[in-house]
Amino acid sequence: MMGERLVIQESLFYEFQLEDHVPCDHLLRRIDRFLDCSELRQHLAGFYSSTGRPSVDPELMIGMLLIGYCLGIRSERRLCEEVHLNLAYRWFCRLGLEGKVPDHSTFSKNRHGRFRESDLFRHLFEAVVQRCLDGGLVGGEGFAVDASLIHADANKQRSLAGSDWRAQGRTGAAPRAVQEYLATLDEAA
Repeated sequence: MMGERLVIQESLFYEFQLEDHVPCDHLLRRIDRFLDCSELRQHLAGFYSSTGRPSVDPELMIGMLLIGYCLGIRSERRLCEEVHLNLAYRWFCRLGLEGKVPDHSTFSKNRHGRFRESDLFRHLFEAVVQRCLDGGLVGGEGFAVDASLIHADANKQRSLAGSDWRAQGRTGAAPRAVQEYLATLDEAA
């Protein structure tokens, strides 16, 4: 016997807890335990104007950027779409079901401007590492991290020594990330 056709009827009220729909072992839950964004507003206060339209919440922006970095979502446009659709992402960003996801262009303006100038990512990274140390997750004796995404020329026949590369005046033609890395090395020396 054929069953009745199901017709979706909109309910007047819903009882829905976003918290109940994010698995206990989800990566974002584990990250959330050690992430404290309460100092972001104070750290960024000098980089916001007191006039004009209200900006997007910096905690929301950082949460979304962390999702992008941790889950390999490289496109800011796609990141906004994913946060709009994924319940776990909404939970991590404290958006709820009705929260508005910011436009993708907002990320570029903040990430390349305000966030870079404020050294926010270093501040946030150091705070997370300190929480991990306090929680006994890491010992703090010594560790190394290499997360650079610099294109490398690994062909031995075509490779140049660093001094030869600089002698040819190629540092100006290098990508911005390489130039910043080289400038950091020069400052350290």
